[in-house]
Amino acid sequence: MISTIDYSTTRCLISEKTSCFEGLENDMGTLFKIPDSDRKIDEGGLRLQGLYKKNSQDKPLITVVTVVYNGAALLEDTIKSVLEQTYDNVEYIIVDGGSKDNTLDIIKKYDHAIDYWVSEPDQGMYDGLSKGFQTVSGTIMAYLNAGDLYVKTALEAVVSVFKKTDCEWLTGMRSVCNEANQIIKVDTPFRYKPSLIRKGVYGKYLPYIQQESTFWRKDLLSALDMSFFKRLRYAGDYYLWFCFSTFAELRVAQVQLGIFKLHEGQLSESLDNYWLEIKSFSEKPSIVSYLVVLLEIFPWVLSDKFRKIFHASRITLSDSE
Repeated sequence: MISTIDYSTTRCLISEKTSCFEGLENDMGTLFKIPDSDRKIDEGGLRLQGLYKKNSQDKPLITVVTVVYNGAALLEDTIKSVLEQTYDNVEYIIVDGGSKDNTLDIIKKYDHAIDYWVSEPDQGMYDGLSKGFQTVSGTIMAYLNAGDLYVKTALEAVVSVFKKTDCEWLTGMRSVCNEANQIIKVDTPFRYKPSLIRKGVYGKYLPYIQQESTFWRKDLLSALDMSFFKRLRYAGDYYLWFCFSTFAELRVAQVQLGIFKLHEGQLSESLDNYWLEIKSFSEKPSIVSYLVVLLEIFPWVLSDKFRKIFHASRITLSDSE
């Protein structure tokens, strides 16, 4: 029986198992579920109930992956921000690293609206995320950490841009909220140059790329060395950007998408380790790179009105309509 609960993840359910689970896509398997092992604690979701999603040109499937460990205080707001999206065709996957608090109880509360979830110990956030990436069946995807949020129209806006432009990799306005979910900062990025992404300068010499507002076509995952990615502890997000930048331009949409929540205990607090890890895979900046950085700083500090003099390739929703 197909659910009639009005969530973004339950409006377009089908009972026919989709073909992506039957073979390889771009040399990457789309797993129906994480393989069974003695380490697996539990799993569930719509897939295991015989309910699936399908991609179509008219209504692309967009997948969000959340990785969590002992995140009971933060997870439910994140889940609700995905389930309450205005877009209809959403796949949601949660990978729990074997939490010791009541995280699993919260996940089970939404078992009827999560496409697939699994709980088993892992070797860190990006090991868990690599498991989630293997189970993605959408053509557009992203990940959202426990505590972080989407605005309600985020996924609808993202799909609109991907459908009607040649975009492969997209980011939106950078938004930050406090622990009460009150937005305390919003700004629009200027641009992100692929050559400078590969040099590891964003977030250090130039403003950061906000992971919570960044989406990409699943095909770009083929650029990753997944065995390397899963061993990372701090800078897995930048490793994604480093790999993607070889094949695609990060386009900027003038729309609010994701929201980063400030709270204690975040991996992003370990900045020294973060930058050491980026140094291990990024290209060494040259003198020319630093000169380009100096030239890029100026338009970043200008108002949005004057930035257009320097760069006119940003996407607005009107461009995709």
